[in-house]
Amino acid sequence: MAVLKIFPEKDATLYSLFPNMNTGLDEIVEATLTTFAYSNPNPQASRFLIKFADDDIIAAFEPMSDAIYNSGNWEAKLQCFVSTATGLATTSSVVCYPAAQEWAMGTGRYLDEPISTDGCSWIWAGYSGSYVWSAPNGAIVSYTSSVPAGGGSWYTGSQYASSVTFSYRTNKDLNLNVTNTVKAWLNTTGSIPTTKLPNNGFLLKQDLEWVYNKNYQPELKYFSVDTNTIYPPALQISWDDSVWNTGSSTQLVLNTLPATINLAQNPGVFYSSSINRFRINARPEYPIQLWQTSSVYTNNYYLPSGSSYYAIKDLETNEYIVNFDSKYTQLSADATSSYFDMYMNFLQPERYYTVLIQSTINGSTIVFNDQYYFKVING
Repeated sequence: MAVLKIFPEKDATLYSLFPNMNTGLDEIVEATLTTFAYSNPNPQASRFLIKFADDDIIAAFEPMSDAIYNSGNWEAKLQCFVSTATGLATTSSVVCYPAAQEWAMGTGRYLDEPISTDGCSWIWAGYSGSYVWSAPNGAIVSYTSSVPAGGGSWYTGSQYASSVTFSYRTNKDLNLNVTNTVKAWLNTTGSIPTTKLPNNGFLLKQDLEWVYNKNYQPELKYFSVDTNTIYPPALQISWDDSVWNTGSSTQLVLNTLPATINLAQNPGVFYSSSINRFRINARPEYPIQLWQTSSVYTNNYYLPSGSSYYAIKDLETNEYIVNFDSKYTQLSADATSSYFDMYMNFLQPERYYTVLIQSTINGSTIVFNDQYYFKVING
């Protein structure tokens, strides 16, 4: 398994309209721009923060070989799943930067009465009255004269910035490449960075803020780590761990359709701490008759190297948890069969999942989905 996901330890939204309000326990985080009247638009912005624990990030790299880690041949993506998207212009953009200052999550919710002030807000990085947002070397705090100073601080180097632009009809989920930022936190070898960057998480905001136009009010809301859904934010770490080493095996590569694919070593239920090697039994649906003492239906075949992949879907929602990827979800092979490894701790527990296998055989690309189900449970 060359795709791992970890989930945030904390997140919160900062609102310029409510400069002392903490929202650390909200089920939603948002990056929006709001105006109120044509005569006095008074634009207001919101931005949100997400942080992943250092221990979780380090643990995600433990299965990776030193050679791959040191080469930098891996990828980190920040994923956020949209709850509401309204008021978008023809194109609207969200940008992501590494946060430059430590912040406290707090226990507030949007428009609590009275508002909660025990964590970060537009003005304060900690509880109200503690310490304001400031800009360490190489960082900025950006706002406008019409709102209180604050809104978080972040590093602006072009090597760290990630962005995505939406149109009306494109997917509004975020899948931002934050590899350089994670490398900076880990202080890996190579040109980025030369010094270790502190892990204060990410700050996400609308690219275009403080627009004095009531017709421009983009609103993008995403599920937070406190959501009661299956869509919390995630940091996905991917690398290519595929190995094709069949040794002295005499098994053939499958090159005939139609074909039958079965998933072996699938007991159906896994604890979240499990690591499982799924083996793939493959054969032509109508095998060539051979002179042998056993049934030809017991002959196993390899799926083609370099063009066979796996994917994982949530069984209930039918959404991809891990999509087919020509680089990061390639199948491996050893003397026994084609296979792939999976770390169950990146999947939400108490849910059912299904495995899909995609392979290009004799010029045709086929997706096999023959009820390869399993469940991850707590433990």
